[in-house]
Amino acid sequence: VQLQASGGGLVQAGGSLRLSCAASERTSSTYRLAWFRQAPGKEREFVATIRWSGDRIYYVDSVKGRFTISRDNTKNTVYLQMNSLKPEDTAVYYCAAGRSPYMNYLGPYDYWGQGTQVTVSS
Repeated sequence: VQLQASGGGLVQAGGSLRLSCAASERTSSTYRLAWFRQAPGKEREFVATIRWSGDRIYYVDSVKGRFTISRDNTKNTVYLQMNSLKPEDTAVYYCAAGRSPYMNYLGPYDYWGQGTQVTVSS
């Protein structure tokens, strides 16, 4: 499974971006999709996750109420709508996919995309 992330960019604080992650194979190959991020000098951090069935959605506390994860099974694509962006949201955002229906939503994930840069200016 290959994952292609896109949609990053430079935005002012308070602005919005929508990230997309397209999977190369049918949704039956994977069970759960997620977004992680890694800021300079920091460890990679879980952001949000969703099952292809559309349920069992989880967010890290710092993005609750601002970010929304969703998926389009017909396009094998998962989205991350990011609103009210803050400078501390600046990071490289990675999408990931997991194969097992028994996996913990925090991971480990089996497949990773290449990352897309999000920069929020103050």
